[in-house]
Amino acid sequence: MSQNTSIETSSSFQHVRFIMVNPSHPGNVGAAARAIKTMGFHDLCLVAPRFADVLQQPDAISLASGATDVLASARIVDTLQQALAPVTMAFALTARARIIGPPACDIREAAHLSSEHLQQADRKIAIVLGTERSGLTNEDIALCQRVCHIPANPEYSSLNVAQALQLCAWEMRYALASSAGMALLPTTEGKPDAGNEPAPNEKIQALMVHWEQAITEVGFLDPAHPKKLVPRMRHMFGRNALSIDEVDMMRGLCTAMIKTARKNRANN
Repeated sequence: MSQNTSIETSSSFQHVRFIMVNPSHPGNVGAAARAIKTMGFHDLCLVAPRFADVLQQPDAISLASGATDVLASARIVDTLQQALAPVTMAFALTARARIIGPPACDIREAAHLSSEHLQQADRKIAIVLGTERSGLTNEDIALCQRVCHIPANPEYSSLNVAQALQLCAWEMRYALASSAGMALLPTTEGKPDAGNEPAPNEKIQALMVHWEQAITEVGFLDPAHPKKLVPRMRHMFGRNALSIDEVDMMRGLCTAMIKTARKNRANN
């Protein structure tokens, strides 16, 4: 990262919890761990999972795929109240509209609200997801401060719980990273590529001599009647500020042009 603070150590990212209520498929738990880690988060909490040993299940470990540290450190609690104990703002993820319950927002708005909420110390937010089959109950939602929706196809809005969690984690990452001024694009680490450095003038001039020879060999330039061709080409190459690698590439082209022209003449 170009910034001094990385996403993985940012305090805001340390204060986001993803809660899965009654997960029944170990594979979804493993996939959730992977989704969290890819977005820079680490706090996964499971409420009364179907299998007590879900974190050791082969499907969970397999689908965690490099995020077994997040999987191994996941908390398991008996109730949603326990999972939400340290949380100061919770978003209940659901696909269904609720007549009674907390105010509704979409996941992008939830991410922005979370970013603002976490500006204050000692605050923690949570994304709460329900069971694979039936989602969250009304009682679960009543424990949260917002109902949250992922804008999806209204004719088929059924998302796998791990897929939904991935979308939530992405929106949270984008909002928190943007707020903290962190890089959103990958950066090149290590030493710069010397070939990308601007070519010195002596290499440019050597290229021009070679280029003039090549276009003469292929019959594009008539030395007896050059007109303004060579000066214009000099201006063109100079204007484009060629790199060292680009000059070397053009010199290779010149060599090939000369070799081919001479071979054709010999064959004729």
